[in-house]
Amino acid sequence: MLVLLGYFIVLASVFGGYALMGGHFGVLFQPIEVLIIGGAAAGAFIAANDAKTIRATFKQIPKLLKASKKHDKALYMELMALLYVMLSKGRKEGMMALESDVDDPQNSPLFAPYQVILKDAAVLEFLTDYLRLIVSGNTDAHEIGELMEHELETYKHEAEAPAHSLARVGDGLPALGIVAAVLGVVHALASADLPPSVLGALIAHAMVGTFLGILLAYGFVSPLATLVEHKVAESLKVYQCIRVTLLASLNGYAPQLAVEFGRKILFSTERPSFLELDGHVRDVKNR
Repeated sequence: MLVLLGYFIVLASVFGGYALMGGHFGVLFQPIEVLIIGGAAAGAFIAANDAKTIRATFKQIPKLLKASKKHDKALYMELMALLYVMLSKGRKEGMMALESDVDDPQNSPLFAPYQVILKDAAVLEFLTDYLRLIVSGNTDAHEIGELMEHELETYKHEAEAPAHSLARVGDGLPALGIVAAVLGVVHALASADLPPSVLGALIAHAMVGTFLGILLAYGFVSPLATLVEHKVAESLKVYQCIRVTLLASLNGYAPQLAVEFGRKILFSTERPSFLELDGHVRDVKNR
């Protein structure tokens, strides 16, 4: 919803200011220039990306225009409580005791209280995959850490592909606006025998192309690319929290300390305090 609010402010500021200076809105209505700019941008986007990136970009845009799942403090408290419960069970009963839970988390009584995690297929798969490796034994903390890091780099690369494709379209829109404007000027110059009032109107119409290209680039498309990057960074924190917590456990730290390692890497806006997390873990321990 914030995207739509931002777009509204952009339009209100630009066109409201234009109206206050006495501008005529009729001259801004140039569907042919919109066709030139939009069509060229779409063609360049298709030419610059493979089918996978194009699909990912079109799939991502609707999610940006509506309220999406928020990685808030409650989510991280639930995640760290689950990690604490699992690591505590593994420490007391041996990691092999987690095998049935990891193999079928949807029917595991250990996972049952944590419905938010169970409904997030990607996070659940990441967690159970690495727990499965740890349960299998003969695991080296350094090797597991390296493997996690490579997987997160791959995730980041794929998730940011729509951001990069949108950013390139945003970078190209001002130039495509100039293309539309130049074509309009060429048309005006080819009609130099027309009366000055008509010729002036043609030149004004041509200049709208530059205006539209810059407005679409910096008011609409580029902000979407930036937002995708923010969303990716936010979603990565869930995986990084799991990674740091599991590695701390592999290195011999007690579950409560391992969870504290995971807490420390969270963004300050979602990070619970030490006392909040400690109290939550104690509540989980006493259930």
